[in-house]
Amino acid sequence: MEMTKQVAWFAACRVEDAVENGGVCVKYHDQQVALFYFTRRDEWYATQNECPHKKQMALSRGLLGAVEDQPKIACPFHKKTFSLKTGECLNGDECAITTYPVRVENGMVYIGFNL
Repeated sequence: MEMTKQVAWFAACRVEDAVENGGVCVKYHDQQVALFYFTRRDEWYATQNECPHKKQMALSRGLLGAVEDQPKIACPFHKKTFSLKTGECLNGDECAITTYPVRVENGMVYIGFNL
């Protein structure tokens, strides 16, 4: 029997409060989450804010970009890059980041967390 994951949707911000082609840090309970609005692609992404390389809360201040069709975030300190879709480190390192689903409804941006 397959278990269905339940998702809690957290109202992170209003669309107009987001930084275009950049990120913001959102606090959800005791977690810091980086929320990105990639306007050139009209896409939203959410990841953990902590860079796994040096354990600094910095990804929300990183640089958005793309490799081929893969949207990515680069840590502003260490330049490690991560896929915004999968969390995989694109520099070939073993580290990865957690990604979260994002949806936009009625002008609000929601981040999904597994229960």
